[in-house]
Amino acid sequence: MVLNLETGAVVFGGEGKGADALEPFGKRLKAARARVEALATDRFPAYLQAVREHRGDAVHVFDHFHVIKRFNEKLSDIRRELYREAAERMDKEVLKGTRWLLLKHPEDLGPKKNERERLEEALRMNQPLATVYYLKEDLRQLWEQADKATAARVLEDWVRRAEASCIKVLPKFAATLAMHRTGILAYYDRRISTGPLEGTNNTIKTMQRQAYGFRDKEFFKLKIYAIHETKYALVG
Repeated sequence: MVLNLETGAVVFGGEGKGADALEPFGKRLKAARARVEALATDRFPAYLQAVREHRGDAVHVFDHFHVIKRFNEKLSDIRRELYREAAERMDKEVLKGTRWLLLKHPEDLGPKKNERERLEEALRMNQPLATVYYLKEDLRQLWEQADKATAARVLEDWVRRAEASCIKVLPKFAATLAMHRTGILAYYDRRISTGPLEGTNNTIKTMQRQAYGFRDKEFFKLKIYAIHETKYALVG
């Protein structure tokens, strides 16, 4: 699905997840001689290929929410592995139920159920878990810098620390970030993300539930295009 980030309107909806799904939209852009200055996507290979083929001249921003999401998935995997390896019963009890505490932003930890205290105890008892957790928090800061040059230094430092951590999966994740540093740092050229698209996807899922599914795919597409009640020349 393609969304106009300025208006929030859906301008194209393809079928499937491969690069072929975006091919019709690329042809429409070319035929309309449309100018695209910047775009934001996940690092999904099909998106990268489509952008290279049809809009290689545009600023391509790798969505930071998806970068954080991928790292959170690694954090959850590491926590599960550490829980399985915990030799002492006390260690298991401390690690049990900490998944959401690890994924929460520190400022969102609430006083109920002693969330902050439980998290701090788990981090004190397991150094690898603490290392990954603090790397997660530091990664969030990559998109909070004053300028692109500072962000580049922050990214380089983060990659070095992740590579030196000797914690399984982190060096590979660090290598991926280093390889895609141009797209990640492009955020400082155009501060855009796929956040609005995620909101539209949620709206579409709600429509599907309320209608118990649409048997007519073309009708459902029209419903999606009509979400923002906006017409575009590229849609049709």
